[in-house]
Amino acid sequence: MESLWRHTSENTDFKRLDRDISTDVLIIGGGMAGVLCAFFLQRAGVPYALVEAETLSGGITKNTTAKITSQHGLLYSKLIRRLGAEQAEKYLTASENALQEYRALCRDIPCDFEEKDSYVYSLDNREIIEEELDALRKLGGRAEFAEDLPLPFAVAGAVRFPSQAQFHPLKFIAGISKNLRIYEHTPVRELIGTTAMTDYGRITAKKIIVATHFPFLNKHGGYFIKLYQHRSYVIALENAPNLGGMYVDAASGGLSFRNYRDLLLIGGKGHRTGKKGGDWTGLRDFAETHYPGAAEKYHWATQDCMTLDGIPYIGHYSANTPNLFVAAGFNKWGMTSSMTAAGILSDLIQEKENPYADLFSPSRSVLHPQLFVNGFEAIVNLLTPTLPRCPHMGCALKWNPYEHTWDCPCHGSRFTRDGKLIDNPATGDLKE
Repeated sequence: MESLWRHTSENTDFKRLDRDISTDVLIIGGGMAGVLCAFFLQRAGVPYALVEAETLSGGITKNTTAKITSQHGLLYSKLIRRLGAEQAEKYLTASENALQEYRALCRDIPCDFEEKDSYVYSLDNREIIEEELDALRKLGGRAEFAEDLPLPFAVAGAVRFPSQAQFHPLKFIAGISKNLRIYEHTPVRELIGTTAMTDYGRITAKKIIVATHFPFLNKHGGYFIKLYQHRSYVIALENAPNLGGMYVDAASGGLSFRNYRDLLLIGGKGHRTGKKGGDWTGLRDFAETHYPGAAEKYHWATQDCMTLDGIPYIGHYSANTPNLFVAAGFNKWGMTSSMTAAGILSDLIQEKENPYADLFSPSRSVLHPQLFVNGFEAIVNLLTPTLPRCPHMGCALKWNPYEHTWDCPCHGSRFTRDGKLIDNPATGDLKE
């Protein structure tokens, strides 16, 4: 079970760290966010090194649906209600800037970059679509109402964002990373201040960026209570129509659509990692009903870190760690948010002001309903007297019969049947 992107790209080939080194900035994590941070720092002339435990884009990045859009569900009406128009406009502008940065970079990188319109649709609630459109008009967004979509079902309405984009994320990473200072197969075993210990050398840095999808340091920031992980599924079909855009249901558990070359990608049927929920069965049933002549060529699954308030955590790891930074919680919009993170963190590293830093600050208020849901899940699974236990914080793992893995319902770590680590925040295998 590997993604379309992994099947249609070559692996990167960077050396393992084999000696002690020093640098101004250490980046831990070689997904899209970490690689873009390295690129921005190199462009600014800041000495850095990036270390990846396995290979670049070998974690969550390889499983994205690779949409680059400033349309993140029906977010803007919620942001205006909660934070006001000024902060909502900041989010929109930051996301538009991220899209524009990709557009510029992809001119020189062969990564199947395509401009496509993006749609968030509702099956039965036109009112929430109109509410989002009203919000975007206040913010000066380029959104339009749409109703006649090329989907195999009727919709009550959709918000259309013109001129968004999609690409091949692993081809992009292969292109942008060629001249960066990167060490693969170099897991960080321990941080002592801003010195990182690896198996073959230590890295002495002045500042550190943690870009490991789920932050692995529990001592600072409270990410174990501020984040949870959400798992979802994708199938790629041959002999299915080209829908001409990118589409996602506004409702939780709905479907998303995009094409790549002669394939149609259908995603969805998500659930909290470690909890009962969907799998590929629902997607396959949908495809059989609506695209009976299509054939499945690829299938895979992914998971996303979800924040308390729908805004990523980008900035200082905590209020008490001036030399430690983080990029996490991209809420299913990892491509755009990775670029936003690279811009913010590059500025903060250089002690420059960034107009979006306050909005994305990880030290903002945690008083949101999701905090109590996360806390409840942690308590229940910590008290569950079953084995095996997750080495991250001791929660009882749940068997995933569809992917044959042990999954943590508290924080989303995943392990093979034999106990080998698949996804963090755990940093090691299960103990026998």
